[in-house]
Amino acid sequence: MLSTEISIRPTEGSPGIAPTAWLRLAVLPALIVLMEAGFSTVHSDVLTARNLVNVFQQSTYLIVFAAAQMVVILTRGFDLSLGTTVSAVSVASALVMTSLAAGGVPDPVTVAAGIAVGLGLALLVGLFNGVFVAWFNVNPFVATLGSLNIALGIATTISGGNPVFNVPNAFSNFLDGKIFGVLVPLVVAGALCIALYFLLGYTVFGRSLYLIGNNPRAARLAGLPSVRYLTIAYITCSLLAAFGSLMLTARTGSGEPDLGGSLMLESIAAAVIGGVSLQGGIGGIVQVIFGAVFITMLSNGMDLLQVSGYIQEITLGCVIIVAVYLDRLWTARTQ
Repeated sequence: MLSTEISIRPTEGSPGIAPTAWLRLAVLPALIVLMEAGFSTVHSDVLTARNLVNVFQQSTYLIVFAAAQMVVILTRGFDLSLGTTVSAVSVASALVMTSLAAGGVPDPVTVAAGIAVGLGLALLVGLFNGVFVAWFNVNPFVATLGSLNIALGIATTISGGNPVFNVPNAFSNFLDGKIFGVLVPLVVAGALCIALYFLLGYTVFGRSLYLIGNNPRAARLAGLPSVRYLTIAYITCSLLAAFGSLMLTARTGSGEPDLGGSLMLESIAAAVIGGVSLQGGIGGIVQVIFGAVFITMLSNGMDLLQVSGYIQEITLGCVIIVAVYLDRLWTARTQ
């Protein structure tokens, strides 16, 4: 029987080891540079300081969502409900805040209550996904597809399908500030990424997720509480999505029932393009950051070139297919 000490040792995708992981990581920045150079030959604004700052600000939100998706992809799963969870959290938190504000409740209490409700709703969605995937052994596609529709129903029902306006300024203006000269969205995303880096790389829980994804049988033989860890993984994914949703809600100043939009697809794309393997057990937060930046820069470049939104969706789909195919080839050669 495998010992727990041996089996929870970080795998290729965990922080700080594995030459092949660093080789994969080195490819993406080179592609980003080449892509930006190509766009700049067609549109002069691509490499301006203003546009680059805008791209990095936009990428902070996708980084959070891709990091959330990464947690469950490491276990050979994914979360199709991420986008609708974002919408449900946005609408629910905005409704609570506007209702309390209309009743004269002080802003600090109003904002805290809205955030608490949003996080609580996300926790329930994550728990739903985790219980069905881990405890009832339901395929992640089926389980999260079900919660996708549930969260979508919640978002549209409680909002009537309309945006929720008049979010308190104390909440909507929060992201406009700076902490030690750094924009708040960058600080929040950075803090979440650092916390996730240490959680996955330097805790038994995090290292166990790599083993569960890389070799589920070895995880069981090692006596790891795989069911519990899988449940926590899906809860973590939903909570991270909720943080991203609250950030987007503050940015737009309203609760949007369609805020999640294409985030499910984009978050999976960013994670996979960054090198997080859909076969489980491989990936890290640094790779996810580069993947999110790549997706954001690709979208930004196509926006500047006035490429149709439909063509952009086709392009993103093709990029995902190529990334998954290359991941399969890479994994096959390194096993």
